[in-house]
Amino acid sequence: MSEFDIQTPAAFDPFADANAGNSGAGTKEYIHIRVQQRNGRKSLTTVQGLKKEFSYNKILKDLKKEFCCNGTVVEDPELGQVIQLQGDQRKNVSAFLVQAGIVKKEHIKIHGF
Repeated sequence: MSEFDIQTPAAFDPFADANAGNSGAGTKEYIHIRVQQRNGRKSLTTVQGLKKEFSYNKILKDLKKEFCCNGTVVEDPELGQVIQLQGDQRKNVSAFLVQAGIVKKEHIKIHGF
């Protein structure tokens, strides 16, 4: 054993935790709330990642009535059903989903400027 022996470290995979339960995107079951800028001051809020057993149309109806805005449910081939609302309603939708007991606050990701 000389003083110049090189020890190779054990293989470390930084993505091991992410790949452990690799069942595709959304393994943590997050609800993503995003805002998209349209033209001028107009914006669009999208909500995706809600569980399939929820009635999207009933949630949309309550959101529209609560926030006095229009909205629709869009079927996306990659993302599934996505709720779209007029205006920047990110904080309102987040508070509504937590208050209604649909999702816990830790499972909500708010994106956008």
